[in-house]
Amino acid sequence: MKVSRRSFLKTGLASTALLATGNLNIVEAGNPAVSETKKEKKTNPFELSCAGYTFVNFDIDTTLKTLQKCDIHNLCIKDFHLPLNATDDQIAAFHNKLASFGVTGYGVGPIYMNNKEEVDNAFAYAKRVGVNVMVGVPSYEILPYVSDKMKEYPDLYYAIHLHGPDIDRFQTATVIWDKVKDLDPRIGMCLDIGHDFRAGCDPIADLQKYHSRIFDMHIKDESEPTKQGHCMEIGRGKIDFPALIRMLRKVNYTGKLSLEYEKDMKDPFLGIAESYGYLKALCDNA
Repeated sequence: MKVSRRSFLKTGLASTALLATGNLNIVEAGNPAVSETKKEKKTNPFELSCAGYTFVNFDIDTTLKTLQKCDIHNLCIKDFHLPLNATDDQIAAFHNKLASFGVTGYGVGPIYMNNKEEVDNAFAYAKRVGVNVMVGVPSYEILPYVSDKMKEYPDLYYAIHLHGPDIDRFQTATVIWDKVKDLDPRIGMCLDIGHDFRAGCDPIADLQKYHSRIFDMHIKDESEPTKQGHCMEIGRGKIDFPALIRMLRKVNYTGKLSLEYEKDMKDPFLGIAESYGYLKALCDNA
């Protein structure tokens, strides 16, 4: 079978991208012709996205230009790009700007909430922005009020962001599950796999156990499963991303898979591009 130069280069580049983690089983090594005939792009129930915090040091124009170059079309909006007190006109202009880059703002947050006023403001903000996912970090004491508040917002899902060992609040997926399992069923979690991993947990096992309450995901790779672990380009760290992608399909996760890149945050662009490239290869082939 004749192999085109384009197919050869495409397969070779994908293999090179996977060398660092030893995942050559994803692309048939040494025989691009076999790979081309045997392998078909996988279908995925989820969409790749971006967590707005990735661009905490950059304006929305830089954010959107980067996402456009990486062929990413979803963004979880942070309030440094669209303030909590934004007017309806400002919100409309913001959505128009996103649309001009082919990007949709699917959610807002994370938003910290420690009292009723902050909860009320956050819920009103999510409604004005017009999203159906809010990533929140409530205090334990205010969580019952959040659950009651859900009755006023029947189309909203509330995803509690876990923070691993860094702060003493919702450190793991199990902690969130135990706190929300008896509350409104639309209160769940934003599974941050990096923070879960650094807390000594297995984020893939947690995805399988708690998928019915996972409404958003933040993804990053980590150097080690301890508090001393640090963010790395996806594919270079210790998290088993091929297994993660397969588990996402197994549990039929239909939400967003949002890169939250926390390395070199003053100059993250190469790491962002590398991470998305690796993810796209996995999503097509793992």
